[in-house]
Amino acid sequence: MMQLKINNETYEVDVDNDTPLLWVIRDTLGLMGTKYGCGRALCGACTVHLNGQPIRSCITPVSAVAGSNITTIEGLDSKESRAVQHAWETLDVPQCGYCQSGQIMAATALLSGNKNPSDADINSAMSGNICRCATYVRIRAAIKAAANNIS
Repeated sequence: MMQLKINNETYEVDVDNDTPLLWVIRDTLGLMGTKYGCGRALCGACTVHLNGQPIRSCITPVSAVAGSNITTIEGLDSKESRAVQHAWETLDVPQCGYCQSGQIMAATALLSGNKNPSDADINSAMSGNICRCATYVRIRAAIKAAANNIS
């Protein structure tokens, strides 16, 4: 048994130590907001926060995160995340929406540490998140709008 703190709740899970965190989140706990994209940490769809920092849950063994604070898209609740989600809706960012939880997780982490990101900051923070629908222009605009509306 392993104890995980996800979205401010403590869970006891009985999984192998090398089980990817993504599968524990989705299959064991039933939190479906975090998506499987590539399984190789190349697309960002599986992004969650580990102690406030974005990580790829598809390659992170659950044993590496025991005792840490893990936040999924379902658990986001900060002024930055609310500003990002509002901007995403206002600017109609998603098309298919599949990558959006990972995009929102990365954008929220960026704004949590940088309230006024430059284009280069946004490019760097979002570089590992692939959007197959190519909504990158709207994603950048939404991040800038969110930065302007953090209260």
